[in-house]
Amino acid sequence: MGIQNDVAYRLELARGFLNEAEQNFAARHWRSCVSVSILVVENTGLAVLMLFGVSPLTHKPGRHLSQLVTEGTVSEEVALLVRELLPELEKHDSHEKMLAKYGDEADYRLPWEIFSEQEASVAIEAARKCMRVCSQLVDLLK
Repeated sequence: MGIQNDVAYRLELARGFLNEAEQNFAARHWRSCVSVSILVVENTGLAVLMLFGVSPLTHKPGRHLSQLVTEGTVSEEVALLVRELLPELEKHDSHEKMLAKYGDEADYRLPWEIFSEQEASVAIEAARKCMRVCSQLVDLLK
């Protein structure tokens, strides 16, 4: 019962962040859209990990999900869905999150200078995809 509640909580977090990302995109707040989209990707990855009993105390869920698929401990249907998540989890990782928070300190580029409509579009599409795939996995593994 606890894992189901934990997964449901992560999904609700992701849904809330996706709603916020959509609002930021509509308002043309590119950095904010990217930042919140990353939280959607991260929380959906953690929700999927939790479906397999893996602790959510990681900021690199893709690494653990990749290992689950490689070990062959999941069905092919589940593995295909997890493989859809992996590129998004890798692309929208902690490095991008740090850029959204602090900018590029080495080159003195502020976060608002780094992210444009293009980056926001890519990030929000990844968030939407992760939300869809995560929801499919939750339904499949109930």
